[in-house]
Amino acid sequence: MQVNVAWGGNVHFKAENSSGHQVPMDGPEEAGGENLGSRPMELVLMGLGGCTAYDVVDILKKSRQPIADLQVSINAKRAETIPAVFEQIDIHFTVVGEGIDPTKVQRAIDLTAEKYCSVSIMLEKSGVAISHSFAIKAEL
Repeated sequence: MQVNVAWGGNVHFKAENSSGHQVPMDGPEEAGGENLGSRPMELVLMGLGGCTAYDVVDILKKSRQPIADLQVSINAKRAETIPAVFEQIDIHFTVVGEGIDPTKVQRAIDLTAEKYCSVSIMLEKSGVAISHSFAIKAEL
């Protein structure tokens, strides 16, 4: 895995991965940011959301659950002092589908948290407290 980051002036940067996908990043307004991209710590949360969502969908499909949609909402608390690392992350899954088994959803969440999602496991190993919750809806 390889990523290149190029400075775009002021506090703007553009990351590009080896397959050519680009992500704009920007710093906070108080440092000269102009809301031209996500902040790096937001990207960490986005990566966490994508990683864990992928796992949960994959596990539920393999468990033959009639999943129609999945939404993940993540809220994080950062330290007050520099480095302002994540201290607490709450991940909430909304699983959509008729007849979804709650025990299978919980199993999928446990597996992503404990075995499959490398982003989540890496953050927990660095001391971040991560909690998980879910709701099941017949439709959004």
